[in-house]
Amino acid sequence: MLLYNVTLIIEEVSAAAWLQWMQEEHIPEVMATGLFVSNRLLKVVDSPNEGVTYCTQYVVQSIEDYDTYQLKHANEMSAELNSRFKDKFVSFTTIMEYIA
Repeated sequence: MLLYNVTLIIEEVSAAAWLQWMQEEHIPEVMATGLFVSNRLLKVVDSPNEGVTYCTQYVVQSIEDYDTYQLKHANEMSAELNSRFKDKFVSFTTIMEYIA
């Protein structure tokens, strides 16, 4: 199993709208792909960055499922984020393997 982590830092004035969109639309759409087994949304409480930092985490069964998501869905999902919150955030992703 792998953990797909998306860390996003968003301007404070846009954080509430982004959070609502994530919970009501984006995360359900990602989960509806059927490629992830679970998810969670976290807020970083001690971030040294300006703005509000969130981590959205998705558990994926295999690297093949992750690759399928990237190939078939990620561009469309990113486009929606960029359309709604253009120039209001920075983000990066990581893939982590469960060890224990």
